[in-house]
Amino acid sequence: MNDQVNYLAPVAALSATDRSSFIWKCYAHVVGAILAFAAIEVYLFQSGVSAAIAAPMLNNWYLVLGAFVLAGFGATHVAHRVQSISAQYAALAVFVVFESLIFAPMLYMAYRIEPGMIDSAAGVTVLGCVGLVATAMITGRDFSFLRGMLVWGGMLAMGGIVASMIFGFQMGTWFSVAMIGFAGAAVLYDTSNIMHHYPQDKYVAASMQLFSSIALMFWYILRMFMNRD
Repeated sequence: MNDQVNYLAPVAALSATDRSSFIWKCYAHVVGAILAFAAIEVYLFQSGVSAAIAAPMLNNWYLVLGAFVLAGFGATHVAHRVQSISAQYAALAVFVVFESLIFAPMLYMAYRIEPGMIDSAAGVTVLGCVGLVATAMITGRDFSFLRGMLVWGGMLAMGGIVASMIFGFQMGTWFSVAMIGFAGAAVLYDTSNIMHHYPQDKYVAASMQLFSSIALMFWYILRMFMNRD
């Protein structure tokens, strides 16, 4: 049966009922991934794991940042290649745990600076993503043309991070602003793919891709809040 997965029609070719069902499944899994992420972070804080891993990870901050960017690329790769539903769920679970560990030192540092900062950054992220998703759904446009820009933007971002490690300069507020814009474009692109291009059985993989872009936006919004303070 798995050999037939790649031959399923994209959601745009389905009936309105099936298309609506697919889209709602995707967003339900995105919400589930966000709630799981939040629950893991609460556990990491309460158990003291966040404090224990914060120091060694913050001493290698650029490695953490690089791991975060690579995780996003990994989510894209897996979302387009994983076939069975069980494998999609396994990939989503691993990705959520991995993202939680990567976020732990920055969330710990933000909490130490100002506890309310995390809630503020999360609120801005939610509002931004809701607006972008609504834009894609209301207009019904296919934003697949953003793919080339996202590939080049991701490569430039990774190059900037590597250059900052080699030459010792800081990636300031403007880099965070640029990456928030990049993440916004990624949310539009992912939402468009959910509406137009994913096959009917890829709702878990599609949700992982969108969750990755939302996490990217949250990361840089929180980073901008921290730089401001």
